Amino acid sequence: MDTTDLKVFETVARTGGMNRAAAELHTVQSNVTARIRALETELGCPLFARHSRGVALTAAGERLLPYARRVAWLLADAVRATRDDGTPRGPLTIGALETTAALRVSPLFAGYATAFPEVDLAVRPGTTEELINAVLNRTLEGAFVCGPVAHQSLIEQVMFQEELTILAALGLPSIEAATQGGIARIVVLRAGCSYRQRREMVLANRGIAVPRVMEFGTLEAIFGCVAAGLGITLLPRALIGPVWRAGRVSLHALPPSEAMVTTVFIHRREAHLSSALRAFLEHVQAGAGYS
Repeated sequence: MDTTDLKVFETVARTGGMNRAAAELHTVQSNVTARIRALETELGCPLFARHSRGVALTAAGERLLPYARRVAWLLADAVRATRDDGTPRGPLTIGALETTAALRVSPLFAGYATAFPEVDLAVRPGTTEELINAVLNRTLEGAFVCGPVAHQSLIEQVMFQEELTILAALGLPSIEAATQGGIARIVVLRAGCSYRQRREMVLANRGIAVPRVMEFGTLEAIFGCVAAGLGITLLPRALIGPVWRAGRVSLHALPPSEAMVTTVFIHRREAHLSSALRAFLEHVQAGAGYS
């Protein structure tokens, strides 16, 4: 078994057919078929079940696929490490919570892009769950997420501390007043909201049930729904200051044990730490003093 065989195998598994794999690999279908048959002979078991629409992985193929992907990634990472001469350059894709991007890191991204113009910096927003999975799946080099993460494959570094607060409609004197009969309608940014666990803990501590969660695509939509009395939400205090000062919503402070959350930066433990990512972390840590 060699790396070329594994690459052909992974491509067939991903595309679902010998012809499709051959087109992606810029070769002929007979070559792909021969490679797969030779690999199956070497391993002593079928890797694909053939059908009229293409192929599907067998149980043995399912077990081999993660190793094929890992080998491909290790080879690519070896190339990146070899070519990295210490000068920050090339692509760098970073993930960030929507709230963190809006509140904390936008000026840091801008400063980094100015300081290192040879780096093609891209920022991808998402929830903590989405971003952790993207880093684990190697589609992001790193991400700002709600911590702690405590995953054995990841390194996490504390970056920021945030104070969360409850937002409710204007004129409501307390969290309890915003929850009719011990029931709260919750407004969130979207499915997988990064502060969901903390929000549920805050309400559970007060004996408040959550029968309904309303999802919206933007922070402004959340502010509008909360102001209209459709529900309450939990967001960083620094993010909602302008909305509160404009008299659109009421804020309800929480005790430190409930209010304080940590934003961490995660990256894969075994991956090569590129010069671009190393310079990014140094830049963010130097600028995080304003938090």
